[in-house]
Amino acid sequence: MKYKAVIFDLFGTLVKIYSRQEYKDGLAKMAAALDIPFSDFQRLWLETDHLRGTGKISTLELIVKEICPRLGAAPRSEQVQAACQVRNNYVLFQLIPREDALPTLKSLKSGGHKLGLLSNCSTEVPTLWGHTPFAGIFDAPVFSSAVGFRKPDPRIYEIALERLKVMARECLFVADGDGGELAAAQSMGMTSVILHIPEENGADSLRLDKEDWHGDAISSLSEVLTLVEN
Repeated sequence: MKYKAVIFDLFGTLVKIYSRQEYKDGLAKMAAALDIPFSDFQRLWLETDHLRGTGKISTLELIVKEICPRLGAAPRSEQVQAACQVRNNYVLFQLIPREDALPTLKSLKSGGHKLGLLSNCSTEVPTLWGHTPFAGIFDAPVFSSAVGFRKPDPRIYEIALERLKVMARECLFVADGDGGELAAAQSMGMTSVILHIPEENGADSLRLDKEDWHGDAISSLSEVLTLVEN
């Protein structure tokens, strides 16, 4: 077997990349529920990205309660819950697998490959994970907000390897190439491949730091099956 494990990125890989406009609309609905100015809420939401993504603020409710006082707002409990529900509904909608994601994952698993996941995400994703079609598929799902490290920090890759009980050289890493994740995996000894879907590389795609990747590339998840067989 060429690879004992395949580790996947989540957003932009197993599911479509965030739409900037949809992301903005979701924040606008949260701000409306809290009765605070959208522009101020958006600014502080983005400023807390690292705290959210590394789990320094451990729940969505605490995130909202962190932001509101800084805007001089004191929303009622039901407003906080409404805003959290807006966000959870948005995130759950984003966790719809690509058409070929589940068939590819199931084929890999039936072929004896271990499956890992590495996602830079805030606490909503691991909280909602059990309600998604991905629940129970991965041998080692690793969420940055749960472990305290974000890609491309080597420590989050090390956690995945430890949980999968494999060596880096035995792993294929598949991602859309945001924030240096592919190069980081490659530097640790994994084989990295980018999932490149042209229609998701427009101005509306919410990628913070697209990686300049010149290595192996695929245009669909089903091509991973060929990579592990050859």
